[in-house]
Amino acid sequence: MADPRHHTFDYVELAAPDMAAAKQFYADAFGWSFTDYGPDYTGIHRPGGDGEMGGLNPARAAGPGLPLVVLYSDDLDATYAAVSAAGGRIDEEPFDFPGGRRFHFSDQAGNMLAVWQQG
Repeated sequence: MADPRHHTFDYVELAAPDMAAAKQFYADAFGWSFTDYGPDYTGIHRPGGDGEMGGLNPARAAGPGLPLVVLYSDDLDATYAAVSAAGGRIDEEPFDFPGGRRFHFSDQAGNMLAVWQQG
């Protein structure tokens, strides 16, 4: 597992009131894989298999106004298409900002996330 870095994000826990739906959405949209720790928690593997980057928690409340998780993409348009195809709700269409482009979406539980691409 990679060493944690001081003052950096290490783990993100998302609400998942419907665990099966959450796992299906994130597997379809981003290719994520998981480790189940019983019926009440699922870890999200880091790409490349180097530990975990977060978890899905059915007891955590979802909704707007919570910390915004921002994911990176090498191809924003392809990620946008995958999120849409997986059933994500697009909350903000792709927009330019200094340093790149990004869009915001919500998953089936109401967690709002963003994806950006350097540009």
